[in-house]
Parts: sequence; C-alpha cells; structure tokens
Amino acid sequence: MNPIIRILLVEDHLIARIGISSIINIQPDMVVAAEAKNGIQGVEAYRRHLPDVTLMDLRMDGMNGCDALQNIRRKFPDAKIIVLSSHTGDAEIARVLRLGANGYVLKDVLEDELTDAVRAVHKGKKFIPTN
Repeated sequence: MNPIIRILLVEDHLIARIGISSIINIQPDMVVAAEAKNGIQGVEAYRRHLPDVTLMDLRMDGMNGCDALQNIRRKFPDAKIIVLSSHTGDAEIARVLRLGANGYVLKDVLEDELTDAVRAVHKGKKFIPTN
C-alpha cells in the first residue's frame, strides 16, 4: 500500500479551499494535512507540517504565492509545490517554474487533473497544463 500524500493547501478564497480540500480528502492516497489562507500562513504551515506536496494559490493578499514559494524554497529546497491559478499563459507558467514550482494547475481543472498533478509531483515529476 502506498503512503498517504500529505498536502498543504494555501488558498485565500474559502469556497475554493473547501472545494479543493474535498477533492483531495476523498482520494484514498491523499489528505489535506494543513490549510492556510495567505502566503505568510502558508510559509509557517509548511515549516510546521513539512507536507509532501503544497498546493499554492498565486494571487493572495499579504504575501502572494510567488513570494511564499520562493520563501519556502530558500529554506526547504526539496519542497514540492504546485501553483494554483485561474490565469492561463505560457509566460506565467514559465515564470513560476523558474521560481521553483514543480507544477502549475488551473483552478478550473477537472478533479482527475488536480489529483494527477499531485501524484506526479509527489513522484518527482513536473506537471504543466496541456491546453
């Protein structure tokens, strides 16, 4: 049996956080181990919980997802982070990958794509949208 993938979810919108958390928590091999509603809380939650994979919203008040991603990567270079965004575009995807993200998922994806991204990144692969 595979170990459970422990996920940190950093998302400022409550309804999105609840929806993503629900999708993750019904998977037999995943659990949301911690949640945060901004980048500052996300960095602290990462330090406290050391999740296997982090799902990080890009646009948040206080500390945005890019700053939080960089902060986590400086302290934890092996962190596996997937950026969540509602914005498409190769330039944005390339930018977050340069900053150290392991994946990029659009918020309007089907649940299978989200869970496939988590599993791929957990295994050490990169994940970017195909369309």
